[in-house]
Amino acid sequence: MTDKATDRAKKARPSVFDLGPPAANTGRGVASQAGSPKAAPATAKLLVSVRSADEAGVALEAGADLIDVKEPARGPLGMAHHEAVAAVLEVVNGRVPVSAALGEWSEAILTAAHWHLELPLTYVKWGLAGYKGGPGWGEDLLQTRRGVPAPLEVVATAYADWQKADSVPPAEVAKFAKRFRYRAFLLDTFQKDGRSLFDHMPPAEVAELIEGLQRGGVLVALGGSLKPEQARLLGRVAPDYYAVRGSVCVGGKRDAELDPLRVRKWKDAIS
Repeated sequence: MTDKATDRAKKARPSVFDLGPPAANTGRGVASQAGSPKAAPATAKLLVSVRSADEAGVALEAGADLIDVKEPARGPLGMAHHEAVAAVLEVVNGRVPVSAALGEWSEAILTAAHWHLELPLTYVKWGLAGYKGGPGWGEDLLQTRRGVPAPLEVVATAYADWQKADSVPPAEVAKFAKRFRYRAFLLDTFQKDGRSLFDHMPPAEVAELIEGLQRGGVLVALGGSLKPEQARLLGRVAPDYYAVRGSVCVGGKRDAELDPLRVRKWKDAIS
């Protein structure tokens, strides 16, 4: 690998990553709080997915708290080229954590992401589309995680529309994440068809999932094509991060350019 940005990014790998504890939950229970549009949401941070170094700069200036690198044209968690990831890391320069999407899990995923794993990322993640689970499921996922070099952390990822993804239900992935001490969990949607996370899971169910993971010390990121005003539907429960792409792009289209005004709108909504 001769790309200068990639080489500089590799040398910058820190020894320890610490994103802090899960967001405080000041509510008195999911049943009484979630789904109430009048309740003020707890404080969450903003994860913005970008596809280039230029977009990373825009996201940072607009207030992003975590930069995620992916290629939207390749699916919900499409893997960007490693040189694009390295260029993003150079622009970010340690100001906020950086994560990268690696596509959907397969036995060959670490080979496909070989160069990505050499970079000083905080997190990597892959989806479970086509992973049907079954009795005793998960050992192959743990084996893959063991192949990820420290201090990189693997994000446990679930799709709210898990039937469409032919995957494992979110509640089962959440149990798996807590049992095997994943540090972070992403709830997203597989199909990007104009529907949001809450079209597949009601806010109360999502809030309960968030609370259970946070009690177990797991950071939670919530994606799934949500709009800023929908954050209030969780009441006083909040994820640690709202993960956004399409809703912060021009025209609300995930393959369009990043719109700094839309990023700031999200920041205002969750602050």
